[in-house]
Amino acid sequence: MKQTRSLMIATMASTILMLGLWGATQAQVGRSEGLVNPDLASEKELLAMPHMTATIVKSIMERRPFLKMTDLNALLVQYLKKEQLADLYGKMFVQINLNTATEEEILMIPGTGKRMLREFLEYRPYKTLAQFHKEIGKYVNDKELARLEQYVFVPIHLNTGSDEDILSIPGTGKRMLREFKEYRPYTNLEQFRKEIGKYVDKKEVARLERYVTLN
Repeated sequence: MKQTRSLMIATMASTILMLGLWGATQAQVGRSEGLVNPDLASEKELLAMPHMTATIVKSIMERRPFLKMTDLNALLVQYLKKEQLADLYGKMFVQINLNTATEEEILMIPGTGKRMLREFLEYRPYKTLAQFHKEIGKYVNDKELARLEQYVFVPIHLNTGSDEDILSIPGTGKRMLREFKEYRPYTNLEQFRKEIGKYVDKKEVARLERYVTLN
């Protein structure tokens, strides 16, 4: 009996510790559970998406990066019906900034509605993705929370973001992590564009910039 009680206490303590560490270790960009990023996907990956055609894929690849989900949607509505878009967005999406996304963009996330829109907006501004996890986790289970987190991010502060934060930006790696950190402290975003522009083209700088902030 004593051993059983001790085991229960140890298990509870471990669970509490894990929950406490979640916010400290979780990066600022939602981790993909299979959701494809249209700005980075290969032609083959895009063609494998629901309702994709060679013509649509060509248009996506010519016009990317899409700095807002509404930009991608404006392209796709020329080819696909509402039901087809909803199906597609369950597999492919441009992640939205939790603090600046429009109501239209939030409602594009499959499975959301007016109630969940209200909850997304209620807790603005989000300082961390852990805050989103905590607040939205009041309304959905862990599986649904993980699904929703794929679609969102909280901007990473250029001067204080951790290695994990920076590496969570889609398409980054150790080399880009090094470049991000080399020019700290950044005094303005123009400096970021200039320095990172030494390594990637303007389109890629713009794509990376949407994930960062100096505010």
